[in-house]
Amino acid sequence: MARVKGAMMTRKRRKKVLKLAKGYWGAKSKHFKMAKQAVNKSGNYAYIGRKQRKRDFRRLWIARINAACKLNGTNYSTFMNGLKKAGVTLNRKMLSEIAIADPQGFTKLVEQSKKALG
Repeated sequence: MARVKGAMMTRKRRKKVLKLAKGYWGAKSKHFKMAKQAVNKSGNYAYIGRKQRKRDFRRLWIARINAACKLNGTNYSTFMNGLKKAGVTLNRKMLSEIAIADPQGFTKLVEQSKKALG
């Protein structure tokens, strides 16, 4: 039986990495060893960034809700506590959208929250 040589798969693997490194500065886009390191590092940054984006959006929504709550004479934590006790199950993304697009509707939610707290 003939011996299998790895040239084709090696070339394919290297081409894949170099294609991902296209546009990188200097030797990082030309030399396989440096390109492999740069691609691995950028993959790690992309993975971390996907987690951070979720955190950043949650922080943004909370800041928007808090600002709208302050306009209605309450703060974020008491508002959220009141909503929970009132049985309103709106997520923070939707609450921030309501706060921006429909201030009267948000005021009604604040009143409902205050009423649930007693």
